[in-house]
Amino acid sequence: MDNNLSIAPDLLVQDKKAEQLASSAKGRGEILTETRRKELKKISQDFEALFTGMMLKSMRETVPEDKLTGGGKAEETYRYMLDQEYAAAAAKRGGANSIASMVEKELLKRYSTPTSPKTNGIKSEEL
Repeated sequence: MDNNLSIAPDLLVQDKKAEQLASSAKGRGEILTETRRKELKKISQDFEALFTGMMLKSMRETVPEDKLTGGGKAEETYRYMLDQEYAAAAAKRGGANSIASMVEKELLKRYSTPTSPKTNGIKSEEL
């Protein structure tokens, strides 16, 4: 197996999306919309799935290869795909203390401007 760590293309895409959200939120001071909240939730779930997938890959490397099935590239590929599905399912299931929920909370704090109860959703420039 490959011992070199490399950045997955999914991670680069998610990082770029997070930077775009950050720059648009800071530049315009937008109010948090339901669409933006869903984007942040998706980014946080993708991050958790990526992290869990990397963890499963590291765990698999510690187990000796099964001599009964013979191993091979096909088994390695399907095992990788199975681990990715496990990771995605775990990220979607989530929970209050999941990695995705913690990342989402931090993204909400950092890249959104909360609405003030006094302004009823009106931007500060409009007051």
